[in-house]
Amino acid sequence: MELNIYHVFFQFLLASFLGACIGVERGYKSKPAGVKTHALVSLGATIFVVLGYGVFYDFLSFETSFDPSRVLSAIVMGVGFIGGGLIIKRDFEVEGLTTAAGLWVAAALGATVGLRLYIPAVFITLLTLLIFHGLAIFERKYIRKK
Repeated sequence: MELNIYHVFFQFLLASFLGACIGVERGYKSKPAGVKTHALVSLGATIFVVLGYGVFYDFLSFETSFDPSRVLSAIVMGVGFIGGGLIIKRDFEVEGLTTAAGLWVAAALGATVGLRLYIPAVFITLLTLLIFHGLAIFERKYIRKK
């Protein structure tokens, strides 16, 4: 895999944009992690995937094997740490769980962009927005009835 700097810049911009799209919905609902956080988590995941590929394929002159699952598992663990900080328990209610899950998806989205799976990344973004917004309407109407 050749590391073209312009293509890498495109990946970083796309990941940031798609992550920000998810964050807009969270920010609109005044949740603790909004546009900047989701954009940065998505960008960070892309950076790790691109660097992982770049280091192993473009900068090392000898034959080596690259296991992308190792980079991906490190991203999952790092975002789990951030997400854990968002989840709090007040009285008998748990808050921040959906936002933490959104950050988890933003990280996966960034990894998807880093792996050059652009169409699935856009689909993931749209599906996440549908889940956040569409299912919230359904939940209010049929489940919680607030």
